[in-house]
Amino acid sequence: MFESLSERLAGVFDKLRGRGALNELEVRAAMREVRVALLEADVALPVVKDFIDRATARAVGAEVLKSVTPGQQVVKIVHDALVETLGGESADVELNVAPPAVVMMVGLQGSGKTTTTAKLSKLLKEKRGRKVLMASLDVNRPAAQDQLRILGEQVGVATLPIIAGQQPVDIARRALQAAKLQGFDVLMLDTAGRLHVDQALMAEMKAVATVSEPAETLLVVDSLTGQDAVNVAENFGRDVALTGVVLTRMDGDARGGAALSMRFITGKPIKFIGTGEKIDQIEPFHPERAAGRILGMGDVVSLVERAAETLDVAEAEAMAAKLAKGKFDLNDLRAQFQQMKKMGGLGALAKMLPGMSKAQEAMDKGNVNDKSIARLEAIILSMTPKERAKPDLLNARRKIRIAKGAGVTVQEVNKLLKMHADMETAMKRLKKMGGLGALAGLFGGGGMGAGLPGGLPGAPGGMPGLPGGLMPPKLPGGFKFKR
Repeated sequence: MFESLSERLAGVFDKLRGRGALNELEVRAAMREVRVALLEADVALPVVKDFIDRATARAVGAEVLKSVTPGQQVVKIVHDALVETLGGESADVELNVAPPAVVMMVGLQGSGKTTTTAKLSKLLKEKRGRKVLMASLDVNRPAAQDQLRILGEQVGVATLPIIAGQQPVDIARRALQAAKLQGFDVLMLDTAGRLHVDQALMAEMKAVATVSEPAETLLVVDSLTGQDAVNVAENFGRDVALTGVVLTRMDGDARGGAALSMRFITGKPIKFIGTGEKIDQIEPFHPERAAGRILGMGDVVSLVERAAETLDVAEAEAMAAKLAKGKFDLNDLRAQFQQMKKMGGLGALAKMLPGMSKAQEAMDKGNVNDKSIARLEAIILSMTPKERAKPDLLNARRKIRIAKGAGVTVQEVNKLLKMHADMETAMKRLKKMGGLGALAGLFGGGGMGAGLPGGLPGAPGGMPGLPGGLMPPKLPGGFKFKR
């Protein structure tokens, strides 16, 4: 998400960084380039105008022109303006009401509303510890109610039994009664969509809202529709008391215009974003983290959170014990590859790390991606258990056999072994320096892990990859590993 905008802004700020001084004309010229970048990202014109006016007023002030690092000051000002445009602070879903807290999902047909209902229900159940009931009020789209029931079975969330012929308002009443009687904390109402906003749709939304008195009314919109997404939000907002927005398909939205325009135009916060097709690919929206990603500053907090959710305690402690002894075999290297996949893959991780935009370009040019990681895994799996535990056994004949088994060249096998040898050397060096405590802290103390494998083959110039121990040794309070 935001890739094209991030690239354009990086080009603008690269010209400013390192400059000893900036005059007002240079600052205004940079802001004109930022304006063009925002317009090309499909950000609404009123939003761009307001953003540029605010940022320029601060950037031409004494704090920048007399600053020791004026380029960095401009970047910070643009960052702060982006955070404000995206909504300032994060807005969480409101569930602190007398149970059941009703969350009404509304939106046009095809926006991903039913899938988002299931995704959000899964998130509330697993990460917030809520008992959730889902009910489909969509009696118009064929098999819509069955779709939600099947999704409910997949995510382990209860769904209201279907009664053929029952109308949306009656279903809402029955769902509310069932949720109260059965002690559910949250009731998710998946309302019917339309191909476009019409009076019949709005009347139905109002009637359901009157019966259910929702604590949250979330509008689900497809971010790929750009300004149309903002227009839909405006139209719904006139007739329905929206409390927030969920943007779907953000993983495919390289421009990000809908996200940047939504809060300013509608006045409603973006509460969640869909980041992929999988049922667990939904996450709370954090304006400051999004601004950091746009400006290439990474999103370390989200990366640490993702690590906390995916890293297994037993595996982490076993790895930490091995590392403390300075041991690191090919089984450990494969474990690192698997950990990367659990956390969203190499590309997703690189985008979250500060200053990794250039490295990402190098990786793309060198075809270093999740497919290349799969090839490396295939090489390891073509070895015998003894060879994985003792790579020194791998002579020329064994390498030829392994290469044939994995469908790769002997050179690729050698590159993998070189990567492993480099990492093993680094582990031993850390042990001698007494620095393994930090790495062990990452595992046993609630952090990310031994880091990501360095020396990924195929990248131009021998890109060192993502070094181990990059994350903070401790997680922010409140995060726990899954068991």
